[in-house]
Amino acid sequence: MSQRINSTGELKAANAIPEEQILDAAYRLLLTIGPQRMTMADLARQAGVSRATLYRRWGSVREVLATLTIRAWTELAEGAFPPDARTEVTRARIVDGVVTLARGIRTHELLRAIIAMDPEFLTPYLLQRRGTNTDHQLALLELALTAGIADGSVREEDPALLAHAVLLTAWSFTLTGPVLAGSADGTGPELDRLDAELRLLLDRYLAP
Repeated sequence: MSQRINSTGELKAANAIPEEQILDAAYRLLLTIGPQRMTMADLARQAGVSRATLYRRWGSVREVLATLTIRAWTELAEGAFPPDARTEVTRARIVDGVVTLARGIRTHELLRAIIAMDPEFLTPYLLQRRGTNTDHQLALLELALTAGIADGSVREEDPALLAHAVLLTAWSFTLTGPVLAGSADGTGPELDRLDAELRLLLDRYLAP
């Protein structure tokens, strides 16, 4: 088993190194030098681990970045749809959660850095396959919409179909909204107005 010496001078198994330590290092590097220039050697140095340790968990920098986005977007999605909001649901809470999630991802420095320095990273998830983040967001939405249909605040329809349509709509406001508004950081009065329109659009779409 591969080992390293920790700060107290004790041997520590490489696979016992917290993943968060590595992901935090990857996040710092991403914001500093960008994803295209980052190498596994850079990441190993920044995280204070060996390259062998990294390669036991990830095959490339892009795989590390994928894990990093999963961590970030999962945190935002769980915040937008906390457990009580999935079981005690009204249409207004669902709409608010979607708008909150769209805004949170749109303005997140991780997404802004990827778009600025390596937008091709997003292409497979937009044009070729569903990623883990998409599956997680669809699951949260479907659960909330099912509860909304049950309480009568959301129209009767297949909740999976509604979840897909809602998420597709939110993505356009998340990824393309800043382009239309001419905002490099995803913020500003024009995007606030677009968020208000997204709220209205979703509310009317989901209304019985």
